Amino acid sequence: MALVVVVGRFKFIIFSILVFCLITLFSFAQGKERSSNFYEFKYPFIKRASSFSSASSSLSKGNDDGFDYIIVGGGTTGCPLAATLSKKFSVLVLERGGVPFSNVNVSFLKNFHIALADTSPSSASQAFVSTDGVINSRARVLGGGSSINAGFYTRASPRFIKRMNWDAKLVNKSFPWVEKQIVHRPRLAPWQRAFRDSLLDVGVSPFNGFTYDHIYGTKVGGTIFDRFGRRHTAADLLASGNPQKLTVLVYATVQKVVFDTSGKRPKAVGVIFKDERGNQHQALLADKRESEVIMSSGAIGTPQMLMLSGIGPKAELEKMKIPIVLENELVGKGMADNPMNSIFVPSNRNVRQSLIQAVGITKLGVYIEASSGFGQSQDSIHCHHGIMSAEIGQLSTIPPKHRTAEAIEAYIRGKKELPHEAFRGGFILEKIAYPISTGHISLLNTNVDDNPSITFNYFSHPYDLKRCVDGIQVAIKVAQSRHFLNFTQVDKPTVEKVLNMSVKANVNLVPRHPNDTKSLEQFCKDTVITIWHYHGGCHVGKVVDTKYKVLGVDRLRVVDGSIFTESPGTNPQGTVLMMGRYMGIKILRERLGRAAGL
Repeated sequence: MALVVVVGRFKFIIFSILVFCLITLFSFAQGKERSSNFYEFKYPFIKRASSFSSASSSLSKGNDDGFDYIIVGGGTTGCPLAATLSKKFSVLVLERGGVPFSNVNVSFLKNFHIALADTSPSSASQAFVSTDGVINSRARVLGGGSSINAGFYTRASPRFIKRMNWDAKLVNKSFPWVEKQIVHRPRLAPWQRAFRDSLLDVGVSPFNGFTYDHIYGTKVGGTIFDRFGRRHTAADLLASGNPQKLTVLVYATVQKVVFDTSGKRPKAVGVIFKDERGNQHQALLADKRESEVIMSSGAIGTPQMLMLSGIGPKAELEKMKIPIVLENELVGKGMADNPMNSIFVPSNRNVRQSLIQAVGITKLGVYIEASSGFGQSQDSIHCHHGIMSAEIGQLSTIPPKHRTAEAIEAYIRGKKELPHEAFRGGFILEKIAYPISTGHISLLNTNVDDNPSITFNYFSHPYDLKRCVDGIQVAIKVAQSRHFLNFTQVDKPTVEKVLNMSVKANVNLVPRHPNDTKSLEQFCKDTVITIWHYHGGCHVGKVVDTKYKVLGVDRLRVVDGSIFTESPGTNPQGTVLMMGRYMGIKILRERLGRAAGL
């Protein structure tokens, strides 16, 4: 009898593996977003924007005269927010990108770098270069940053929660709501084990094991990649919503928020958006005082959209000939990006790909992380991605002053001649925890599809530069530790050699200096990159109130990372996901009281 049970279980396991393989092969065979039936069964409320009719903007899910909530941006915050609000009210989500589910460049860990290197108009990531010369990216896909990031999941510190004046009890209920659905415990890759042991060896202690909590020392965090390497994004959380009250439109690019300016205060009444065919539509709010347009377009998209809608600095709006709805000089100000620098660690043995799994939380105001392996096939290293390249897990090019046609051709030839073994190894990453240096966003034109001008002013404050130097010193010690030397089977590198290999990686558009490897300060400035944790632009008390309602107008709220004055935790993804759930419940309680039932 026991043998029969074992055999039966074995057959079931084999059957499950075959089903998984068939689904995976089917997804690859279909290519980008062709296997739409795969997600339409589970998410019947996700439609293309062209299916929308302005004449019936409620789509039978809203009230007779519109939706209770219109969420601009189906990203890391927008998806859990929409799922929560739809439990009681009609919700329309407008996402400018497509779905992540059938896009193999998004769905699988091994294709992480390809999604970032894809510079086509339909890419899930939209590249931009800040005025500082740092190449960056913003999400253009349902699920937002959770669909293109490195997947690491960790919670914010208690200090951050207190600083945000959030209800700690509700926060501690909202985090598990996310974690139970899309977060996994990683299987630690060999590179990550060597990194963990090296952190402890150089004094980043104690070891706190596997935990989501933000604790000084070394720890292993969660991941949104499952054991098969498949990504689970914020878009998965939409399955928790009420399909009878939820409508999600993809390829719906909002042009502006529409206001009624006939009263004492401007009042949001809806939005105008463009579908994938270029046709414009108008979606309206229900004629109720509590109905709202909620901006969840991220730290770049939300300030940009406010300005395009007539809320922002007067001179800038007038320059772009945008009718002024409300003058606010602080929209787009206080932008910050956590500067990151990395050092390359070569290896004489094959290294399996890994993204961030372990992290060192130091008391120096810096975080230490690691990644390894090459994220593409051996042939793709010889592909040319325009000015973008993914051979080291970051986008790279040549300095702008030297980008002649001949130089670019030489760069392409050089890339084709690189052996795959040149990228055997990995990186030690150090990130400034809470940068004091800030910048701003300003419009270049009125086309929402184009990136605005973005300045972060990396290392403009001397304390940020000092912390970078401290962090690089820790990273070098990690690279020189016995655990990494044993793992990589290389001789202990000198500091200058470590820095020189990293400088040659050419990871940004910042002109190089001859003393890059002699001065850690200059190394920090010249090799600064991003880990995509930019935030700010709509700060509390300046653009929004304590409930994140936009100051000076009615029925308009902001719920995304643009309200942050610092990036939460070592990586903000977990807190941004939680915030969507948290604010959804807060809004329902604000409107329904105990009847919210959540």
